[in-house]
Amino acid sequence: MRQYFAIFVLGIILVFSSCRTDFDTVASSGDLKFSKDTVYLDTVFKNIGSSTYQLKVYNRSKNDISIPVVQFKKGLNSKYRMTVDGMTGTNGKIFKDVTLLAKDSLYIFIETTADITDTNPADFLYTDEIQFDSGANLQQVALVTLIQDAVFLYPNQNPNGTKEKIKIDDKDVDGFYLSENDPVNGNELLFTKQKPYVIYGYAGVPENKTVTFEAGARIHFHTNSGLYVGKNASLQINGTTSTTEKLENEVIFEGDRLESLYSDIPGQWKSVILENDSNNHSIKNLTLKNAITGLDIRNSINTIQIKNTQIYNCAEYGILAQNARINGENLVVNYAGLVSLSCVYGGNYNFTHCTFNNNWQNSSQFAVNVSNSLAGKMPETNALTQATFNNCIIYGSNTNEFNLSKKPNTPFVYQLNNCLLKFNSATTNPDYQFKTDTEHYSNIILNENPKFYNVNQNKFNIDKTSAAFAKGNQSYIIPLDILGNTRTSPPDLGAYQSKDFPK
Repeated sequence: MRQYFAIFVLGIILVFSSCRTDFDTVASSGDLKFSKDTVYLDTVFKNIGSSTYQLKVYNRSKNDISIPVVQFKKGLNSKYRMTVDGMTGTNGKIFKDVTLLAKDSLYIFIETTADITDTNPADFLYTDEIQFDSGANLQQVALVTLIQDAVFLYPNQNPNGTKEKIKIDDKDVDGFYLSENDPVNGNELLFTKQKPYVIYGYAGVPENKTVTFEAGARIHFHTNSGLYVGKNASLQINGTTSTTEKLENEVIFEGDRLESLYSDIPGQWKSVILENDSNNHSIKNLTLKNAITGLDIRNSINTIQIKNTQIYNCAEYGILAQNARINGENLVVNYAGLVSLSCVYGGNYNFTHCTFNNNWQNSSQFAVNVSNSLAGKMPETNALTQATFNNCIIYGSNTNEFNLSKKPNTPFVYQLNNCLLKFNSATTNPDYQFKTDTEHYSNIILNENPKFYNVNQNKFNIDKTSAAFAKGNQSYIIPLDILGNTRTSPPDLGAYQSKDFPK
């Protein structure tokens, strides 16, 4: 009886299944709806793959439909590629008989890799469209990508398949030395504004050579890439004041992903390393962002001039200086995973009209750290002959944004004059007696809000309501601020001359 009953139930299921129409489809009638009518894939460099962009397709009808074809207008020749609900179709270009259920949707993910020769010469746009169906039922979604030409610098490939290497910290890393007479690029030690540059691996500056970056130069570093200035080599960054938000005269160091999604992501590339025994460095009007460590400055022989420079969104340090000699003017550093400015193992530092801020959400980090020691060094301590901060702002989102790490029996000379400082912890430590220690502190504004215009957008402008307004000492004034504006007297603290915020 059980056997007969099972056969009976199976028969009932088969009868009702044959009557179902859930998976019967009708032909598409050209009534699809789309999440957007044009997909703009952000700017990419030639022959570098884009990010993945999404298009959602809706079937608002009560019927399950079949779309006879989903394809690019340029067919198999298109430089775009896509997946349709996880399917790759023919080379990611053509899809036949795509089913879309009633009141449902499907996802299309789109990417591109194109050369500058594929674009419209007038505007360097590469375009195509996704076509749904054909004839009277044809529907289309436009695709637009700006392809940017660039100079690509990268390690050579050795005959055995390995990449060219240079030595950093006694390790072989992917890299190459810039040449004055490269057969393809000419003088690689001179970076101009004619085209952006994309660097793969570490670009090294040969001994006794100088690398120069002209005003307006744009340098993009790929993952795990950077700039290495070694023994007796020099760095000259010659940016000038810009008049628009495009920073047309600024030198810019950043990652090689141009999409807006990547504009503020830390750690996209490694660092600019100024090695022991390198010398004669000058950095003017540089914007550096999204590195692991922005400037890694080691045991500099001469004083390094850093002026009108912005360093943002570094995964570890904005500036890491080890026994360095730095004169910084109109310098802004913000948002670092460890410390915005860390001066360790002694050295000699003078910072005037600088803004050091750290809004990384971790209470153990600082905007400024100063130390005369470094674990693992022999000897472990080294003289700090000067660490002077004049007319500066040291602030951030953590309780304390200023840290001194002093080892005894080794010189530790520091002084803060007319600075706005965030330090909220009550302490009996003699190093932090901001009001009574007149040897090290003069006219300190403690724990008052500078009221920056927009910290999240790295805009550290102030207005007249700021606690930093007109609190500087005229004796330390830098006549022009980071934007080239004339400072008033008494000057404001930090890198910016105060102005009314735009409404």
